[in-house]
Amino acid sequence: MNRTIRTAVLSIALTGLAFGLSACSDEETVDTVDKVVDQTYEITYEVTGKNVESIEFNGGGGKAMDPKTTTVKKPALPWKKTVTLRGVMPSAVMPVTTDPTVTCKIVHKGKVIAEEKGESLINAGGCVAESPIGK
Repeated sequence: MNRTIRTAVLSIALTGLAFGLSACSDEETVDTVDKVVDQTYEITYEVTGKNVESIEFNGGGGKAMDPKTTTVKKPALPWKKTVTLRGVMPSAVMPVTTDPTVTCKIVHKGKVIAEEKGESLINAGGCVAESPIGK
């Protein structure tokens, strides 16, 4: 119950903050909200299949609108990496491949929050999920 109330209050506060900063640019607003919401969350990236040249992923550094990415060249598959992200920073994993057998997933607290596979993964360029903070 307390968690539900805290989440509702946080969502209302963020909405008010976002509207209150509407005179700022979108990037400034996101940066301000990201500083206010200094909570962290842990996600796990998973890539399966074969013939992946590299995997680029958001490793938690940088700013919400300009996250620092990390690249792993010629990864052994299946590949899995758990990282801690902060605030409104989205999670993203982008396997570089032309093989339709490749699948990527983003998992948060045991639940798949984003998944792409085959042609969909190739066309989308990977998996991206918004931050679960404030939901």
